[in-house]
Amino acid sequence: MPSYQTEELTFDNGRGDRLAARLEQVKGDRRGVALFAPCFTCGKDYIAAVRIARRLAGHGIATLRLDFTGLGDSEGDFGKAGFSDHVEDLVAAASFLESRGDGPALLVGHSLGGAAVIAAGPRIGSAKAVVTIGAPFDVEHVLEHFGPALERIEAEGEADVKLAGREFQVSKEFLAETRGHDQAARLAELGCALLILHAPTDEVVGIDNAGEIFQAAKHPKSFVSLDGADHLLTKATDVDYAADVIAAWASRWL
Repeated sequence: MPSYQTEELTFDNGRGDRLAARLEQVKGDRRGVALFAPCFTCGKDYIAAVRIARRLAGHGIATLRLDFTGLGDSEGDFGKAGFSDHVEDLVAAASFLESRGDGPALLVGHSLGGAAVIAAGPRIGSAKAVVTIGAPFDVEHVLEHFGPALERIEAEGEADVKLAGREFQVSKEFLAETRGHDQAARLAELGCALLILHAPTDEVVGIDNAGEIFQAAKHPKSFVSLDGADHLLTKATDVDYAADVIAAWASRWL
């Protein structure tokens, strides 16, 4: 199995902010390049992102993981950068990789990142395969985590929201960027092979979301159950299994 080395990178998101990323480069025979989209409020350095990227690199698939606008080491205001901006960040990341001769053939997204790779896929010319892990079918699902703060944002224009143990000042602009996304239409027009990974025990994004994604997508499409896994894939055995399945499935498309 090839080994890897980590390359730290920055690139422009197309809106004047520099985004931070890490590329797990393959040392040895390379099968292709992947772009990994983290879960909501997660960055490139949360454990599942790191482990999946390095595991894929170990299978010969160089993998870029990024911090979305306003998160981690990236510039920008997260509280104003909603889902649409996450999608633009992925398109910018793919363009950056293409400028290096490394256009990503594989797009992988965890949770809301899975919804983002579905939206970005048709706009990334090099993409041949898309993988979602615990992804919601409806992008607005993420707003359920805002609780009473959602009403305050609507009434006052912005409010502090506690997400994943951290406080963010979120504006109406964020809400506008996150609403009104027709994922069913995007799935129908994806133009890529699709693999859906989801745990029946997912306590954050229910398994019914996987069914809705599968029904809306055209063939070729596949579903694999992550039995016993939690939403964030906190157990090493679960995240390694997911990465190994992705690498095996993607071999047809790389």
